[in-house]
Amino acid sequence: MQNIVDALQARTGVPFAIGLPDGSDYRAGPGDPAFTVLFRSDAALLQSFTRGQMGLLESYFDQSVDVEGDFGAALAAGMLSGLDTHGKALTSVENGFHELRYSNQSLAQAKANARAHYGLGDAFYRLWLDDPLMMYTCGYWPEGTQTLEQAQQRKIDHVCRKIQLGRGERFVDVGCGFGGFMFRAWETLGAIGTGINTTTEQVDWLRAEVARRGLDGKLSVREADFRVADGPYDKVVSIGVLEHAGRDQLAAVVQAHADLLKPGGLGMLHFIGHIGPRETDLFIRKHVFPGGWIPGLSDVIVEMERCGLEVLDIENLRRHYALTLDEWARRFELQWSAIQALNPQRFDERFHRVWRTYLVGCAEMFRSPAGYTHLFQIVFGKGNVTRTSYPMSRAHLYDA
Repeated sequence: MQNIVDALQARTGVPFAIGLPDGSDYRAGPGDPAFTVLFRSDAALLQSFTRGQMGLLESYFDQSVDVEGDFGAALAAGMLSGLDTHGKALTSVENGFHELRYSNQSLAQAKANARAHYGLGDAFYRLWLDDPLMMYTCGYWPEGTQTLEQAQQRKIDHVCRKIQLGRGERFVDVGCGFGGFMFRAWETLGAIGTGINTTTEQVDWLRAEVARRGLDGKLSVREADFRVADGPYDKVVSIGVLEHAGRDQLAAVVQAHADLLKPGGLGMLHFIGHIGPRETDLFIRKHVFPGGWIPGLSDVIVEMERCGLEVLDIENLRRHYALTLDEWARRFELQWSAIQALNPQRFDERFHRVWRTYLVGCAEMFRSPAGYTHLFQIVFGKGNVTRTSYPMSRAHLYDA
């Protein structure tokens, strides 16, 4: 066993310890362990050996494994350890079955997939997202940004500058969430927004909030699948939607974005994307985002070209997402007692462990030197832009 522990430590470069059910423990690396993994049962140990990363994570969710010390360091070490290669054949089969079972091909299943995650209620999300916009996507952290609230406001403003959104223009926010982008775009620019959202709980809340603010006629939300286009609109904003299209629905979702935009109009796709074609991790699909699939940047570009969209600019905000997730994870832990009190049956210890792993793990994933998952913002036009329809430099992004 010591040989195995030493080999893992050599790959990760982090000192750690492992405790076994019989009370024995093993340490590797110099100095005090950054974290200790405690196996509470022989079954958990077997799961980790046979199913690798998934076996270890699911044993942690079931409380037959505990982690003491720096949880982020433990997850970061796991990404470098090679555990994901153990039981890879079993995991691949399960991943393929999951994709078939939760495919977004049908509108009903796509809606159920979205509601499983985003339908947890505004009271839940309000406790740990930014106040008051409740933006559940990567923030923008240029130098001097101090808070999550600033990062999310600056993200929205950054996007508005990118697409040259102006007063009186009609834009559509695909996957509008709790409407934070629409509210700020109206308040700061006077732009008229329509949201598209397939999650009933968010739609109901947002419609009531629009009415409460007296913004009927200025802002609205349509409950519909992302593949159902109306329009056309002057501008299109899509923040955190392509990850939910699914492998076989990517083309249809990108086509809908193109159909939403008037000829000569501008839009932006903001999405998590892989570098190169890769499978989406089973953990994130099985336990967090059913039906989710992370496309490769190249996959998205191909579909955009097929739809007649001109790529104007691509920015990678990977490092910004690590900072955003750090703050979400911190607030989530700080508010866990209040979250649990909302619904103790739904927000139980298993939920706590899954979401803790999701938030902290994704932060480490975006920070990892071995990572291949990034956050892209693609500015595009419908048809070729001219010298007068779009600036000739990026100065407009930073002169504000």
